[in-house]
Parts: sequence; C-alpha cells; structure tokens
Amino acid sequence: MTVKFLDLVGLHKPLQEELLTELKDVLDNASFILGGKVQAFEENFAAYCGTGFATGVNSGTTALHMALVAMGIGPGDEVIVPAMTFVATAEAVRYTGAVPVFVDVEPGRFTLDPALIEAAITPRTKAVLPVHLYGLMADMPAICEIAEKYGLMVLEDAAQAHGAELDGKRPGQWGDAACFSFYPGKNLGACGEGGAIVTNSAELDRQIRVLRDWGQEGKYNHVRQGFNARMDGFQGAVLGVKLKHIEAWTEARRALAARYGELLRDVPGIEMQAFPENCRHVYHIFAILTEDRDTVQKALGERGVQSGIHYPSPVPHLESFRETGYRTLDFPVAGMLGKMELSLPMCPTLPAKAADTVHAALRDILG
Repeated sequence: MTVKFLDLVGLHKPLQEELLTELKDVLDNASFILGGKVQAFEENFAAYCGTGFATGVNSGTTALHMALVAMGIGPGDEVIVPAMTFVATAEAVRYTGAVPVFVDVEPGRFTLDPALIEAAITPRTKAVLPVHLYGLMADMPAICEIAEKYGLMVLEDAAQAHGAELDGKRPGQWGDAACFSFYPGKNLGACGEGGAIVTNSAELDRQIRVLRDWGQEGKYNHVRQGFNARMDGFQGAVLGVKLKHIEAWTEARRALAARYGELLRDVPGIEMQAFPENCRHVYHIFAILTEDRDTVQKALGERGVQSGIHYPSPVPHLESFRETGYRTLDFPVAGMLGKMELSLPMCPTLPAKAADTVHAALRDILG
C-alpha cells in the first residue's frame, strides 16, 4: 500500500456537501471580502483559542506581519526568532524593517531555547517570536518570564499549533498575541490561503483590524498606513465548516502519533521529538531524527511511504539570509535538525495500520 504523507482529497470528501452549501451562500450574498462568514469564523475561532479577539487575514505570513506592525515593531528594532522554523517567521520581521536575531532551539523539544535568549538581547530588542514547531508549544513560561524582565513583547507563531496547549493554555493566552496559518495542509486549513491573529488585547486587535483594511477606521477614513490583507468570504466559509471538526481531527492525529511512538521505540537509530507531560502536542508534523536521512527517505519512498523534511536548513543559513553573517556552527541543534529530521505521514484520514506499515518499512531499512 502507498502511505500518503497528506491526503487533502480524503479529508475534504466527507465535507463536500456542507462546504458547497456554505460557498453558495457567499456567492448568493456576494459577501466576497470579509462579511458575515468571516466574522462568524473570527468569533468562533477566538472562542476555540480561549482569547477575546481573533482577526482573519489573507495568510499566516500576513498575520505575523500585521501583528508585528501593530506592536510597533519597525526599522532599527530587533526581534528574537528561532533558527529552525519556516522562513516566513523571519521574513515577517524583515517586512517591518526590523532585524531578526536568531537563537538556537532546544535539544529534544526543537523549539526556541529560553536558556539562550538573554544573551541575544540588546537595547534594540523589542520582541520575542517563539514558534510552536510541529504542533508542540515552546517553553512559554520561561520565555514570558524573560520577556517581562526586559520589557519585551511576545508574539507566538502558532502556524502549526491549532489547539495545542501548555498547562491548559492555548496559543494567544501566553503571549501578547498569536498568529495562525490556514494554508491547506495545516491542521485547520482553508481551501486556499488564510491566516488569523488572536489576542486578549482590545487595542492590539483594533490596530490589526485597521492595518488589514488599508489603515481605515470606517470607510475612506484612513488613519495610518495600511495594507490589503483582508480574509475573503469563501475562506471564512470554509474555515467555519472545518473548525467544527478540528478536535476530532486533532485526536486522530494524536492517536496516530501514539501508535508511532509505541512502534518506533524498538527501531535503532531513531530519535523522536520530546515534550513534557503538561503539553498537548497536536502533531502537525510527526518528526523523527535519523542518520543518513536522505538515504532513509529514498528507501521509504521505494517502499511506498511518502515523507517530508521540515526543514533542510536553519533560516540564517539560507542564501536569502546570507547578509546576517551567522556562521555554520552558530546553531548546532538547528543544524542537526536540518541534516537529520524526517517527517512521517501524518493526517487525520490515515488508518491506524498506516503506522504499522511505516514501522515495518523503517525496521527493514534500519535493521
């Protein structure tokens, strides 16, 4: 059997009738930009996240950008960012004119290492931007304690962490705000691009709403430089339908991850992401580390098992960030992840036997 890395066709098929009904409603009402479907989704998503406010925008990258601008981040400022993340985290900082300052990630947990943050703080540092990588929340108590000590804002990148928890609190309940992506492959994905910012700050939410709509407070009342960053009505409708299913999908992911964990313990040469018991991991990615990763990935493909890599390089080592001047050895843990991380199939539609198939293939490859 072929084990798909992600099956978006299978995920959407049971929802097709409901999705088409909601999309037709948008079409019939011509509520193409923002509108009632987006507003309803914002309200329901804020409730899901346990925050007072949620604002829909046109992508996860835009969510980060709007939140940073609303926080007052701009030219001459610095924002602390983990070295291992998707490039959008750091690019959003550069969009504001600020400089991303990279810090290595924790061994085992793979999220921003709080023990390294203080050494990276300068008089120009204005915020910390932890990433809840693969669906596991960063060590927010330690990060928030440091931020409070130095008077820094905290913006959570929760693009991979819809419904994740730490000590019973979800993204947006720890920092000043949290940003989500609804890229189709995310745990909660649109049928296109989308994003949202959640916060408990009424003023921050107000500023974000002004920024996403050309800097307007009321039609044609442009009070500041703004952006065309609004969520469209079709995506609001889709997300409203899919939000009803996210908990069932999350539990399916967690069950598959638990099965992987049971089976892969006896496979030599594999390390799995570690996390404390007070975390609810939502497994956007099920990551393993293995030597000669590329050879293992090729062998899995030959056995019908699809896989991915998240990500092949620390962000500061990318060509587009060459001017930052970081050395290859500056981020040993992130560098190790870039060489060894392999993402196994993870999707709510995967049957339990998929983990057994993947396990058998890895045992065959690794011995």
